[in-house]
Amino acid sequence: MREIVFDTETTGLSFSAGHRLVEIGCVELINRVPTGRHFHRYLCPDRDMPVEAFAVHGLSEAFLADKPRFHDVCDELIDFLGDSPLIAHNAMFDFGFLNGELGTCGRAILSLDRMVDTLQIARARHPGAKHTLDALCVRYGIDLSARELHGALLDAQLLAQVFIELTGGRQIALGLAVEEAAGPERIEFGVAKTNLRPARVFVPSDEELARHSAFMAGFEDALWGAPATG
Repeated sequence: MREIVFDTETTGLSFSAGHRLVEIGCVELINRVPTGRHFHRYLCPDRDMPVEAFAVHGLSEAFLADKPRFHDVCDELIDFLGDSPLIAHNAMFDFGFLNGELGTCGRAILSLDRMVDTLQIARARHPGAKHTLDALCVRYGIDLSARELHGALLDAQLLAQVFIELTGGRQIALGLAVEEAAGPERIEFGVAKTNLRPARVFVPSDEELARHSAFMAGFEDALWGAPATG
């Protein structure tokens, strides 16, 4: 199964208030295993960068000035996303901006049926705990040393690891990989029956049989040699 974990950085909190995407990062999973394929773009928002947003991701107007606009990368992004489920943390925020940009470009918006929100999964699995990406990484022992500021691709890569842990950990990927190789109807108790190696037949040699007989003869009053009683 193919899934896409993604994250965005923006100029603010609401697309309808005039804010825009400035970065998008996507990571591909196949059977809950990162494949190494990703999509990452910085985007020129054609507007100023509020100081509050800059403090979060560190992307300045000067840095973004020569970057492509969303409409320049729109088709490439759509191709990468395909029809896969889309996983994000507090996903309504990211979907809101992504669908806002898609609508502005005259493209079909993403169905919310494709949305998988790791924030909701985390709240259900760990009620009362902190559910930020940082907190979940700490909970699951995921290395945060490279995360000094928010960054869409790095955060998507971290979230992919969190998502795997939230949905059963690394072992789920192993089981699904076996299922993909063997076919869903060939799985019994998690084992691909058609992929089992034929049983080996081991025949003892005459020398081994003689040594065994000599060894067994050395036991006195062996229980296995006593006559059966009934």
